[in-house]
Parts: sequence; structure tokens; C-alpha cells
Amino acid sequence: MAVERTFCIIKPDAVEKKKAGAILALLEDAGFSILACKRMHLTRSLAEGFYAVHKARPFFGELVEFMTRSPVFVAVLERENAVAQYRKVMGATDPAKAEPNTIRKLYGSNVGENAVHGSDSLENARIEIAYFFPASEVAPSTP
Repeated sequence: MAVERTFCIIKPDAVEKKKAGAILALLEDAGFSILACKRMHLTRSLAEGFYAVHKARPFFGELVEFMTRSPVFVAVLERENAVAQYRKVMGATDPAKAEPNTIRKLYGSNVGENAVHGSDSLENARIEIAYFFPASEVAPSTP
């Protein structure tokens, strides 16, 4: 399998509950290398730009409000088959339907406040990583 990179956001609900460290530790325990990570408070324009693909959907305004209400952590993760593996570790979008010991089962509250975001493809991972991180902020691949 190829070593890949994927993008992670630890959302406001998990940061407010002081679970960001636990989530990052869980990711490292799952074999991910964290190549870049920063805490930031998303502006409305940054959140609207990131979620622009959802602009026509009825939940867009609520999503932007949620993502800008308090700080988040954004991170670049790397490992073999990173996109699929991270989606497995995240769990189902609805924490009630997520497998035991997944991030969303452990730390999510509902479909809207489900603790983390993850890229759904390699192409989107590249786009999402570049949206938040200039290349100079991302560590080289781990051996």
C-alpha cells in the first residue's frame, strides 16, 4: 500500500470538551504521523470557503456558525492508506451509528457535532491540506 496524506479537523465541540489531545494520541496510536498541526479560530470567510461545496445545502449556515464558534485544530496526517484508514478511525458521521472506540463514537454528540472532519479522497486531501497549510509548514514524510 502507498503512503498517503490526509487532512483532519478537530472540530469546536471536541476542542471545547478538551479532547483534542486525546484525539491526536488516538491517531498516533492508530499509526498516523502528524506532519503538521495548528490550533486556530476559523473566520467566517475561511469556513465559508472551506465548505463552499455545501453552499447550496440547507445546513450550510448552521455548519459555518458551528465551525466558527470556537477554536479548532487542523492537521496533516500520514500513513499507508491514510484516507481510508482515517475514515475508519473517525467512524460514521452519526456518532450513534459509529463503531465502538472510533473518534466519533467516543467524542461526538450528534451528526452536526461529531468531533472531527476528514478528507473523503486523496484529491480532496490535497486540496484541503493546501487550503490550511503552505508546503513549508508540513514536515517531510516520515521514514
